[in-house]
Amino acid sequence: MTGTLYGVGLGPGDPELMTVKAARLISEASVIAYHCARHGRSIARSVAEPYLREGQIEEKLVYPVTTETTDHPGGYEGAIADFYELSAKRLAEHLDAGRDVVLLCEGDPFFYGSYMYMHERLSGRFEAVVVPGVTSVSAAASVFGRPLVQRDEVLTVLPGTLPAPELARRLADTDAAAVLKLGRTFSSVREAFAEAGKLDDAVYIERATWGQQRIEPLASVDPSTVPYFSLALLPSPAYASRVSPAAPVPSPSVGGEVVVVGLGPAGPEWLTPEAAAELSAVEHIVGYGPYVARVPQKAGQQRHASGNRVEADRAREALDLAASGARVAVVSSGDPGVFAMASAVLEQVSLGHGTGVRVRIVPGVTAAQAAASRVGAPLGHDYCVLSLSDRLKPWEIIEKRLDAAGAADLVLALYNPASRSRTTQLADAQAVLLRHRAASTPVVVARDVGGPEEDIRVTTLGELDPSTVDMRCLLIVGSSRTRSENGIVWTPRSY
Repeated sequence: MTGTLYGVGLGPGDPELMTVKAARLISEASVIAYHCARHGRSIARSVAEPYLREGQIEEKLVYPVTTETTDHPGGYEGAIADFYELSAKRLAEHLDAGRDVVLLCEGDPFFYGSYMYMHERLSGRFEAVVVPGVTSVSAAASVFGRPLVQRDEVLTVLPGTLPAPELARRLADTDAAAVLKLGRTFSSVREAFAEAGKLDDAVYIERATWGQQRIEPLASVDPSTVPYFSLALLPSPAYASRVSPAAPVPSPSVGGEVVVVGLGPAGPEWLTPEAAAELSAVEHIVGYGPYVARVPQKAGQQRHASGNRVEADRAREALDLAASGARVAVVSSGDPGVFAMASAVLEQVSLGHGTGVRVRIVPGVTAAQAAASRVGAPLGHDYCVLSLSDRLKPWEIIEKRLDAAGAADLVLALYNPASRSRTTQLADAQAVLLRHRAASTPVVVARDVGGPEEDIRVTTLGELDPSTVDMRCLLIVGSSRTRSENGIVWTPRSY
């Protein structure tokens, strides 16, 4: 019979925080394996030492490199890959001989743990059991004395090895965070917290639960003193607001401002100078997550990203922030007044939210304008803008308006033509319009205009295949006067 491989989590460092199961397995195993640097000392072994017994075989898995500097022909990744292969073979020899192997792992084996590389290589051949351990994140929160998250707050765990701009974006979009793998990455991590506007709320915790643990404000730490076994913690903001001295809140009568900003249909080249200036001047950015991510990060700016179907909640959040005196931008793709957040914000104002708050609208390039520009000038005469989504209005109303626009011989820009849950509406709309237009009427199908997957097709109303259209498309259906020649589509300005 072969032995069993145990990946045993030791917890954050205090031997008393190990689980009973971990202590029992360590004391019973024939082989104790652990990683270490070339000096031979192992933090994992020192934590497990109270539970070791005489006669156990110890396997030191000595890392060949501890930095990315190496002469290995495959570079750092090649050197580490060879090391893991060799380590797996050494442990497999014990397992083949019927000896159980406990591989020690600080924290939890599957939480940035070194054990996972042995599990990947050996679990298909041998029985492999993972024993979880208390993570460094949980330990850091406990020694700091503040909850990580509560209620509906979101916790994000990030490696400090991410580029600073990416870290900043993710930190700005979350309520609470833990950033691991500091050491040489500390300066860029602190820069990311500053860019996200959360440096003053973050704490540095080193060797949590150890005798020599260290807790300081992240902003005051000397980067040269930061070891690998440390993390940056952004704890629950709700708890902080209850235990910290409350900042004075301005009267609602002197509230701030909500500016609803159109980002245009795609990247920064579609953003107007006016919109860019407004986004740079505000303290808070509120919006649908992918749209918030398109706004360049600015130091000190707070971000509040949410899902696609909570427009009213998003509007109220922005108005509440502004009521406390803040300057807030609510962002929309395209133009905020076209099937977007401007009307949602104004509706909440009409219901009594945001008393004393000023609301302004900053226009943006619409998806219809962007799509039209790609093929010529199909919107060169009277046109109608209509959404085919029946989420906020009954299909009967949509069909009635389609019929009226078709009878009026208007060019139509059709938003929200299809989605995973709406698969029949476009075919129904096509049938309605064919009652009024020739099958040869030009139709522009524009997908992801300005984005990396941009695709512009010109077809006809009769040949349009609704199955090729999804939520990222916008359709322009011509009038009886619209012309299409050699991929150029235009509607004459006069009859």
